[in-house]
Amino acid sequence: MSKKHDLNPTLSRRSLMKNSAVLGGLGAIAGGITLPFYSVANDKEESSPHHPTKTVWSSCMVNCQCRCPLKYHVEDGVIVRSETDDQGTDDYGDHQVRACLRGRSSRKRIYNVDRLKYPMKRIGERGEGRFKRISWEEALDTIAEKLVEVKENYGNEAIYINRATGLMGATLASSSPPATSQFARLMNLWGGWLDHYGTYSTAQIRTAFPAMFGQRTGNGITDVQNTNLLVIFGHNPAETRTSGGSVMYHLEQARRTRKVRMIVIDPRYTDTCLTKEDEWVPIRPGTDPAFIAGMAHVMITEGLVDQEFLDTYCMGYDSKTLPDGAPANADYKSYILGKGDDGIEKTPRWAETITGIPADRIVKLAREIAQAKPAYITQGWGPQRQANGEQSCRAIAMLAVLTGNVGIKGGNSGNTESNFRSGYPEFPTLTNPVKAQISVFTWMQMIQDGVNMTATKDGVRGKEKLGVPLKFFWNYAGNIISNQHSDINNTYKVLKDDTQCEMIVVIENHMTPSAKFADILLPDVTTAEREDIAAPGNSGNMDYRIYCSQVIKPMFECKNIYEICTELAKRLGIEKEYTEGKTERQWLEHIHKNAAKTIPNLPDLKTFQQQGIIKFPNPGEPPIAFKSFREDPDAHPLETPSGKIEIYSQDMAKAAATWELPEGDVIRPLPEYVRNYRGFDDPLAEKYPLQMVGYHTKSRVHSSYDNVDILREALPDKIWINPIDAKARGIQHDQEVEVFNDKGRLLIPAKVTSRIMPGVCAIPEGSWYRPDKSGLDRGGCINVLTYYGRPSPYAKGNPQHTNLVEIKVWRG
Repeated sequence: MSKKHDLNPTLSRRSLMKNSAVLGGLGAIAGGITLPFYSVANDKEESSPHHPTKTVWSSCMVNCQCRCPLKYHVEDGVIVRSETDDQGTDDYGDHQVRACLRGRSSRKRIYNVDRLKYPMKRIGERGEGRFKRISWEEALDTIAEKLVEVKENYGNEAIYINRATGLMGATLASSSPPATSQFARLMNLWGGWLDHYGTYSTAQIRTAFPAMFGQRTGNGITDVQNTNLLVIFGHNPAETRTSGGSVMYHLEQARRTRKVRMIVIDPRYTDTCLTKEDEWVPIRPGTDPAFIAGMAHVMITEGLVDQEFLDTYCMGYDSKTLPDGAPANADYKSYILGKGDDGIEKTPRWAETITGIPADRIVKLAREIAQAKPAYITQGWGPQRQANGEQSCRAIAMLAVLTGNVGIKGGNSGNTESNFRSGYPEFPTLTNPVKAQISVFTWMQMIQDGVNMTATKDGVRGKEKLGVPLKFFWNYAGNIISNQHSDINNTYKVLKDDTQCEMIVVIENHMTPSAKFADILLPDVTTAEREDIAAPGNSGNMDYRIYCSQVIKPMFECKNIYEICTELAKRLGIEKEYTEGKTERQWLEHIHKNAAKTIPNLPDLKTFQQQGIIKFPNPGEPPIAFKSFREDPDAHPLETPSGKIEIYSQDMAKAAATWELPEGDVIRPLPEYVRNYRGFDDPLAEKYPLQMVGYHTKSRVHSSYDNVDILREALPDKIWINPIDAKARGIQHDQEVEVFNDKGRLLIPAKVTSRIMPGVCAIPEGSWYRPDKSGLDRGGCINVLTYYGRPSPYAKGNPQHTNLVEIKVWRG
């Protein structure tokens, strides 16, 4: 075995033998690259006294929003075991932040067969995964030369940093949001880059909530202890927020305090419901606004709305609070009672035909929610990831508004819960000189037609017309290119043409499906191979920071992101400005000293490193969204045009009147029900009769950890299908089935279960795309079947839960 292929000088042959299961047999083929096999069969195990084990703190930093501490046990430079937080008394409010199964399996990612070892250059067609090894000097020179060429020919707006969430919460090495990354600082010092707004998870709610409230915020999750009723729309923290530092733990503890009744509205009977909920309300995907309209009809006709709240704090509930210039009968009450433009009275019977929820149940729920006072009404991000997602998230908020639950203890705005923040600072990435932005979901459109993208047609911000195509594509720690983006088969066709987007640079740990689309592929270190400070994205009522020491030396030829960007800055003539003369450790010291200016009793960095984790429990009450506005609306107006809650949104009314929209797309000033293309009543349903949604699985975070075999074995992917739909198709439980539509085909085992409503099926998202020669995806990647052509109308966001499919038994 040649020296250049060695794992690391510190990895003894004894350690490799001991950890052969962890290494997973490194003789496999990954993306056309032959990985060396390490034979250690003849080595002898040495006694432990000569090989002491040390414990080093680090963190899991994937996109579950939690960020949990890991204590790695290291022997001879190799991680042999991992634990999680065991500090303190573990009392509620100062609890241990315990990592889930994914985080605890992280050494399986570190020593995975898919690890990238050295810089590579594409030698085949994009997407084939054929590369040749090159030196770091050649790789960095090639990237710098192409950056200069693109800047000279097209300007900095043709350079794009993609949304990539494989490494989140790091202070120095975070990949997302891109504006907080090292690449953002590099590009900002060199003239800027084209940024995006929105996220794949939250584009619609991020855009529509501010149109209604001026900003997007909610009560803290621990405020559930002050409520009489918890109403959850499409939120499943038992699978998405599983660690001890995040929402599910807080939710459980808060519910125990008061024994709060919970109602869950979701097409699936999720794990959040199991043994905890009091009522599950199955609903057709994309029909939440119709359900709420039906309940609103009951509340209005039975005098159950909070009229004083609506008169004082809201604009557009009835005719007397409409803004000047609004059409007659354009208010919400008129819409519900059938006096608006469509002339349809939104009765519970009307809502039943759309939602699949019986009318008498809608009546019962409306009365219970209206009279609970206070009621904590919240939503996850699933309902808004629809083609009419802006309407869905505003409609759910409307339920909180009608009942006057905004701005009070035990209530909520209808938004996802908020978190306590300590004020710990971030890495300074400076200001982007480029002001134009595109929607996060439209980068592929920019590749094809960026020259013609406009503000009113395509949602371009900061500029009336974009005027340039996307030519240089940074993709750091992300699998969106060909896995998490919609319509994979079409995406492949666009990206393989390297005359359009001229360079794709991927910086990654593993040979992911997206890494195969790189022109230059750079091997990044893992979190365990560098030094950093981790911050949670969703921590409930206790903020914290984790010191991530360098656990092991960088493997192979991997470099960390600060090294990579420093070398590129040198080639671009901005090294001094980029580093400011600081090493990574000095940057951490600088940031920590700044934190100490505002956070009392913060330990010094050395003590922090020894402790591993610093916890910042909220010293006061949980956050109450819009509390000051509720107490004094004149002194604390909202950031809307009227300063009030805009049930009739003036911003959306203006967009509705001026934007160019595809046929069938609409923007409504009111939170109305709008039919979805590819919805349950679309003509296409005759051919593809099942609505398909995605869901999160405990075995991975989006696509992170999908290449960990023990997780896939413990929690295998399956498509959920109701027994009624399965019987009609001759499908048995655990039988392999083909799921297909006009976008593509995939194979996956069936889970026949009454935990999903008839007419709906659900596939776990994030599985790696593994197509065979015929194009059939054998990895079960849901985005083979999702639709790209029409982003949501107002946010131009991701509608990846709006799909129609058919399923049949796989015959081979």
